[in-house]
Amino acid sequence: MSESANSRDMSRRDFVRSSAAIGASVAGLALTRSVHAAGSDVIRIGVVGCGGRGTGAAANAMDADPSVRLVAMSDLFADRVRGRRNALKAQKAEQVLVDDDHCFDGMDGYKHVIDAVDVVLIACAAKFHPMYLKAGIEAGKHVFVEKPHAIDPLGIKVVNEATELAKRKNLGILSGLQSRFHPAIRETIQRVQDGQIGTITSIEENFIRGPYGATTRPEGVRELEVQYGNQYRFSWLCGDDVTQSLVHNLDRATWAMLETPPVKCHGLGGRSSSQNLLGDVFDHHSVVYHYASGARLYAFCRTTIGCYNENSSMIVGTKGTAFPLAGRITGENAWSFSGESDNPYVVEHRDFLKSIRDGQPLNCGEYMARSTLVGIMGQLSCYSGRELTWERVSQSDYCLPPKPEECTWDMDPPTVPDEDGVYPICAIPGVSTNV
Repeated sequence: MSESANSRDMSRRDFVRSSAAIGASVAGLALTRSVHAAGSDVIRIGVVGCGGRGTGAAANAMDADPSVRLVAMSDLFADRVRGRRNALKAQKAEQVLVDDDHCFDGMDGYKHVIDAVDVVLIACAAKFHPMYLKAGIEAGKHVFVEKPHAIDPLGIKVVNEATELAKRKNLGILSGLQSRFHPAIRETIQRVQDGQIGTITSIEENFIRGPYGATTRPEGVRELEVQYGNQYRFSWLCGDDVTQSLVHNLDRATWAMLETPPVKCHGLGGRSSSQNLLGDVFDHHSVVYHYASGARLYAFCRTTIGCYNENSSMIVGTKGTAFPLAGRITGENAWSFSGESDNPYVVEHRDFLKSIRDGQPLNCGEYMARSTLVGIMGQLSCYSGRELTWERVSQSDYCLPPKPEECTWDMDPPTVPDEDGVYPICAIPGVSTNV
């Protein structure tokens, strides 16, 4: 997307935005009343972030409820919006009603989507998740927001503000931490909480795999577009891998621990010298979390090519061991899940949309902020090489710069590569400071 293309679209966008705002104030009022009354009423959704997860969330919502209509989409890049719109249209012609005037791009695209819909689906660079979430709630819209829900302690404070505002306005917030909606995981965690494995003594969490996104530099685009277009490869956009990916595992562990956060943690991490992939993120992390009960959580993630991979959760207790992803418990009270395992990515939207129709919208804000902060805590410990406490991180206003509201299409890139195309590592343990 070029700056000149952005400029050419401005007058059209201003008109569309004004029209959408007027329409939303009239039609939205009627729909807000009727959407709770009957399951056949249309719910208009819009997507902010047209990568695989954003369009996947839109497809999940349409699968979950045949009365859902996708009416608006935005991304920083115009070609992504139209390309994903066309792909979804080919799959769900009757539900995808996004015309060209509701395909938005650029830094303000999210505002136009919020104006046009009843439910906003946010799945863009995680840096912007808190700001967009709060904007959606302030505008009176229900919001789905992907994980991680922030990448720094300051972002978590914004999430908490949005959560409290949503409660006051009776609006829903759905988290992308879909494990909470997985039938087998739900029952396993419930049995752990009920004491079936006794007292938890330790938890092991693994999310080790190859790297996300492009690993080589794209040609023909300027530096800032390289970074905006490859969010998972840059710490200032994604928050790095403990926050970005291991958060799923940390959410399951926090859930098992009755939502009790760890007291402190210490982490190890860095980037291996054998690979110079696009970006400045670490490619391996290990974090040990300490709980007041004496239990410890050992968490590992890695994004290195050609290595052993594993995605697992193991909760060890005094009477047995639980494996939530497998729906299984061993030990004194052995058990295996025998129910139907519906797709949790669809189940979460089904439950969310039903709660909206029932006038009692789900609000996942508290647990999603807590689990994300557990991830942030571990990530910042890996970056600094220092032991961090929950109390200190919870009170911190630290932000991975620049702040989301300061990001533009013409700012200086937060990091730049050297003459060989290699970016400096985003943090140096023992030297870098945060929190």
